[in-house]
Amino acid sequence: MTDHQIHVDRATDPERYLATDQTVWFEEISSQPVDSQLRGVPERLRFAADVDGSDPGTYAGIYGVRPLTLSVPGPERGVRQLPCAGLTWVGVHPDQRRKGVLTAMLGHHFEQVHEEEPATHVSALHASEPAIYGRHGYGLASLEQEVTLGRGTTLTAPHLEEAAAAVSTQLATVTDPGMAKRIRACELRCAADSVGTVVGEEDFYERICDPQPENLRGKEPVRLLFARRDGDDVGVVAFRRTQKWERARPGGEVSLDAPLGEPAVRLALLRRVLDLDLVGTVKVSTVGVDDPLLHWVGGPRAASDVATYDSLWVRLVDLPEALQDRAWSGPCDVVVEVTDTAAPWNEGSWRIHVDDTGRAEVERTRAESAVRLPVEALGSAYLGGGNLVAMLQAGLVEERRVGAVAELWRALRTEVAPAAAMGF
Repeated sequence: MTDHQIHVDRATDPERYLATDQTVWFEEISSQPVDSQLRGVPERLRFAADVDGSDPGTYAGIYGVRPLTLSVPGPERGVRQLPCAGLTWVGVHPDQRRKGVLTAMLGHHFEQVHEEEPATHVSALHASEPAIYGRHGYGLASLEQEVTLGRGTTLTAPHLEEAAAAVSTQLATVTDPGMAKRIRACELRCAADSVGTVVGEEDFYERICDPQPENLRGKEPVRLLFARRDGDDVGVVAFRRTQKWERARPGGEVSLDAPLGEPAVRLALLRRVLDLDLVGTVKVSTVGVDDPLLHWVGGPRAASDVATYDSLWVRLVDLPEALQDRAWSGPCDVVVEVTDTAAPWNEGSWRIHVDDTGRAEVERTRAESAVRLPVEALGSAYLGGGNLVAMLQAGLVEERRVGAVAELWRALRTEVAPAAAMGF
């Protein structure tokens, strides 16, 4: 099958769009109205692939985009929030696999982002299967850990005690009025300090705060624990408990994403969760690799278990603009030859010149390149997490001038690794 037989455009039939998703992901079908299930993916940002002769009740493939902001390195060691196209709801109908549908949809996505006004220069996603998206120019930009702790685990942080003691906590339920705005406000506050975080629009949080009945069957509603200081929300953590009894003794499990807030706030929230009654195990997900949690518990072996996963994948759709959007950690002057077959406007040699203020100028050049790399390598390093020198040693990057890769990486890297990003 050739690409011209695959037609990608706006998905004009919400029922058909949802039916395709249900065919791909085979989860329990929700009883909620279609519009409710699709909330958080704007109608104008739902796309579908059609193939001549395919099932009229489903599309050959679908994808959606959530409008996000992505926190990238900013000036003076700060953080800057950029528009980001959050790729989601990606799926190819089982009958249409290995026919070029995904390639056509991602090519369409890159063109849409490239032409979008106001300008968006990066796309990001969480990968269901990590082997897929590197082939299309996405680089693994951050890692996350899942840390399992026992109830009552001691968290030691002597120089945060005074600040943590000034934080009070308040319990709520995700379906309580006003929760979407409160959660998003905490996300925005955290994003202002943490490279690698993403924040959605308000309807994304409204969807989270209106769970489908099927997701509540036999389960506790998601609880929220807000951290407050001087009458204001300064952090939040969402958690859910699963009841379990062993020989008449409580051994429930708490599952939560890493709390939001400055370190002292996260410390106060985690201590409260670790002290919940009727619980034996606390499982904390989306913990960034430089998150203080493992320092607080005394290292990885002090936890019951630590597992590492890929978090955010970043794609530079408009390479020069994206590289100029972020602040750099140091000066460099390197000519980079970039390969990018999916977004050919990025292909070629670019001079990356960064001055002492961390401001970059990126422009095309015919000068001899010092580094040759695929676009996904720059996506991986974009947030300061993917080590280009390690990629050089792994044979994924080519160096044509000794020291050029290290020079480029020193200018890209950040003082701490990017935070793990929430799922979208």
